[in-house]
Amino acid sequence: MADRKKDHIELAFRSQMKNALVDERFYYEPLLSAHPKEEDPSFAFLGKSLQMPIWVSSMTGGTELAGEINRNLARACAEFGMGMGLGSCRSLLDRDANFSDFDVRSIIGDDLPLYANLGICQLEELIQSKKVSKIIRLVGRLRADGLIIHINPMQEWLQPEGDHISLSPLESLEYLLDEVDFPIVVKEVGQGMGPESLRALLHLPIQAIEFAAFGGTNFAKLELMRQVDSSVQLFEPLSKIGHSAYEMIDWVNEIVATDKEVKCKEIIVSGGIQNFLDGYYLTEKSTLPAIYGQASTLLKYAKESYEELKGYIELQRKGFQLAKSFLHIRK
Repeated sequence: MADRKKDHIELAFRSQMKNALVDERFYYEPLLSAHPKEEDPSFAFLGKSLQMPIWVSSMTGGTELAGEINRNLARACAEFGMGMGLGSCRSLLDRDANFSDFDVRSIIGDDLPLYANLGICQLEELIQSKKVSKIIRLVGRLRADGLIIHINPMQEWLQPEGDHISLSPLESLEYLLDEVDFPIVVKEVGQGMGPESLRALLHLPIQAIEFAAFGGTNFAKLELMRQVDSSVQLFEPLSKIGHSAYEMIDWVNEIVATDKEVKCKEIIVSGGIQNFLDGYYLTEKSTLPAIYGQASTLLKYAKESYEELKGYIELQRKGFQLAKSFLHIRK
């Protein structure tokens, strides 16, 4: 106790908050709860039971490190009860060379959601060549629960190797939904979606929308950074176009409240989620059942070691529990 009091005296002046900004998203209610207790935190999402509201958002593709990263992430999901979206599985459509990098069902287990991932361009190409059966085979071989389709027209336009989108993504999604019987999740890749795109998706019988909002990893900007000396830099202003998760959650709530045609069941809030407070606020604010996704932060720790990743997630878990006990969101 003497040491603690000494620390308090020495640190008192350094801990002054005179010029600090208060986080005005919350009411702090210290009288209404005890500290979090160890209890079963299970809840239903994506048709399975989760224990943490964190989704491993799709990030890794065909890199040399993908296998190790995916195995670390799947192991963390199994330990903490989280769901996982794989990075782009495009390379697996026609060859098996990288299959082991994505084959993590035995690690994550059968009781947690695992989703394969393809881009809208691959979907369009397979529709036009009448080879949608390749998608069904891919999902089956990975023993995935469903498929994420990422919508990335801006990235494809700016990418030197990018594909051309001939159909509206909505047309391709509607076709896919008629052809498969597994759940579909639709996401952007770092710029989010405007209200009319969200409305169109909410009208589809998809399992979930993942925001991938503006504020996190921006793949349009990433493609521009790959081409520093190119005339494509004239398109740089496009990388600043997008919508935040805060905007998108408000739009979704408004549509759900006023539109009787909503069929989408759930939301994965991602894009610029820096910590458990961001995740707690946005998921609590959502009218639809929601969890929050992280990509680059989890990727950073997964590249280091499993212990680094585990330590980060454990702190997020404890922080989320504390927020749930003492913070009420200001709507």
